[in-house]
Amino acid sequence: MVSAILTACERITGFIERITFHSEESGFCVLQVKARGHKNLVTVIGHAAQVLPGETIETEGSWTQHKQHGLQFQAEQLRIIPPTSLEGIEKYLGSGLVRGIGPYFAKQLVKAFGIVVFDVIEQEPERLAQIPGIGKKRQAKILTSWKEQKAIRHIMVFLQSHGIGTARAVRIYKTYGEEAIQKIQQNPYHLAKDIHGIGFKTADELAKNLGLAEDSPLRARAGIYYALQLASNEGHCAQLQTNLIVASKKILNIPEEILLLAIESEIIAKQLIRTLSDGQPILALVSLYQSEVSVAKRLKAILCGGSFPWGTLSAETMIPWVEKQTKLQLADSQKAAITQALQSKVMIITGGPGVGKTTVVNSLIKILQTKKLTIELCAPTGKSAKRLSEVTGLSAKTIHRCLGFDPQHFCFKHHADFPLLADVVIVDEVSMIDITLMNHLLKAIPQTAALFLIGDIDQLPSIGPGAVLSDLIQSQVIPTVFLTEIFRQAATSQIIINAHHVNQGKMPLQTDNPDADFYFIPADSPEAIQSKILYCVTQRIPQRFQFDPLKDIQVLTPMNRGEVGSRCLNQALQQALNACAEPKIQRFGWIFSPGDKVIQMVNNYDKDVFNGDTGFITHINLEDTTLHIQFDDRNVLYDFNELDEISLAYATSIHKSQGSEYKAVVIPIAMQHYRLLARNLIYTGITRGKQLVVLIGQRKALYIAINQVPGKDVLLYRF
Repeated sequence: MVSAILTACERITGFIERITFHSEESGFCVLQVKARGHKNLVTVIGHAAQVLPGETIETEGSWTQHKQHGLQFQAEQLRIIPPTSLEGIEKYLGSGLVRGIGPYFAKQLVKAFGIVVFDVIEQEPERLAQIPGIGKKRQAKILTSWKEQKAIRHIMVFLQSHGIGTARAVRIYKTYGEEAIQKIQQNPYHLAKDIHGIGFKTADELAKNLGLAEDSPLRARAGIYYALQLASNEGHCAQLQTNLIVASKKILNIPEEILLLAIESEIIAKQLIRTLSDGQPILALVSLYQSEVSVAKRLKAILCGGSFPWGTLSAETMIPWVEKQTKLQLADSQKAAITQALQSKVMIITGGPGVGKTTVVNSLIKILQTKKLTIELCAPTGKSAKRLSEVTGLSAKTIHRCLGFDPQHFCFKHHADFPLLADVVIVDEVSMIDITLMNHLLKAIPQTAALFLIGDIDQLPSIGPGAVLSDLIQSQVIPTVFLTEIFRQAATSQIIINAHHVNQGKMPLQTDNPDADFYFIPADSPEAIQSKILYCVTQRIPQRFQFDPLKDIQVLTPMNRGEVGSRCLNQALQQALNACAEPKIQRFGWIFSPGDKVIQMVNNYDKDVFNGDTGFITHINLEDTTLHIQFDDRNVLYDFNELDEISLAYATSIHKSQGSEYKAVVIPIAMQHYRLLARNLIYTGITRGKQLVVLIGQRKALYIAINQVPGKDVLLYRF
């Protein structure tokens, strides 16, 4: 807290030596300034759209004495001036502002051109070639970035002048180009639709500051769309009109009659579609409604799409044959599954861990291979595809790679008019697939092919809208085999036993066996839980089980906020496991260093990296303002401005872990997670661990989670 104001309003001018803190969202900054007339650096507190070392500031404000941080200058107005001294220019150019110029080339440029270096870049860029190491490629990068930065800074000033954070200014520029400000002024709500990281509330605040009326039709329509998007983020494909109006009124605080008019306008504009369920009007985003209808039609077409690709295969003959080939004795339930599969064009195989799904799939593949069929294997994520490949011995791809996504045209290569060249398609981890991706996949499967869907109905449903696997099973149109018998080898694992206990609404079993693979460690408070997590990840588990804390152990948490949320845990684990790595860069609220474990937060089709993919930072190039991340066998390049797609991944949400497996998982369970505690959440987290699962937390929270059974309200498939 500030203890006292020492002086009236004053003015200081100085050179920014370093930036202690700057929020790209709010503009709040703490600067260390070489101020005229002051021997020591001055701490200046204020707000600025963008600040860089080397710039000069002119500011008016007053001196304050902070109890913890000492004397500070509280700036009421803060004006940024490009640097004029050689030292300031070098710091400015070396700050990472301009791609292609880092600390080294900043020094060389200032050495060669002195205080006119900005004029050289602006008016005589060909002279940059005089600097050793600056070839045509780097020169072009510098000039492009210089031009972009002028436009981006203009956008930043515009946004901040209307009270909006500037963190996404680069994305706004890349999306809208030179017309960015004009497009924002015309309809600020497009920002929420078009720019990753900008939500409706930010766009709404900007609209208000631009003078848009609270009850304007533009705002009402945007609010309706936003309310449906919120519902889709929670998995719902549609909403009852009455519920949608209630949700929209809560968001917008405008009369119902205006909302009804907005709904009609959105329907006319073909943004929404209205249908009936039990006589009540339901509203859905057109894209989701069309996906649901298409999924039902495509499945029906495959079901009725002629004879089996394998012709006639006798289960009575093939089951003994495959048992001899694999040297495995199949259980009756597994034999029944294979028999059903040989009589089905489309089939679902579901069950929890240790019930023999993999054995059934492998046996089925061996039987089908006797007919020399083309079999396509795919799964939603890279890790689930890799695991499918490992257990089958065949090549498996992510669904996106299988369909051949084209980032230039933002479409899939394979579709209804150019289907996959496959006789049989086997899809694993179907519980993760949302309605939109399932639609694209089914469009690409020939009607003559057979389709086998594998998944665990009791895991968390997809992050995206729709509960595809459970809805297909509930439709009772698709033949489904439920595998429930835990096989003898799996029954020795406390992980598998306790996963099934949780799924049945029972508390996990505890054992005194020192070689157990499942533990519950009680802790009474979030602070105690975090402390025990750090001890287990950094010391106890590596020492006891010889697991690498970075590569083998994954902390999975129910939520992002709080002391045992992913954000706090990531910061604590990064400090414990990778504090000394250099260089460090700070972007979008995170500090990144080589060696950090990171996760992709959104689909990036250009880079062929998808939501939930995890990797490690291998290299940071301050000169080129780029960063390399190793995702399995691929090294992917990111510009610093793209790092809002990346988060630390020492701890991730359980939702993000779907489709992945880890040698060891550590799961905090606390009452502060109360809103998200659910049986399928804990079950999914436990089933991510292959060799060790450790739950740390409050027994009451675990009990509540196991007894909560949530569901999704979605449109039913129209068969």
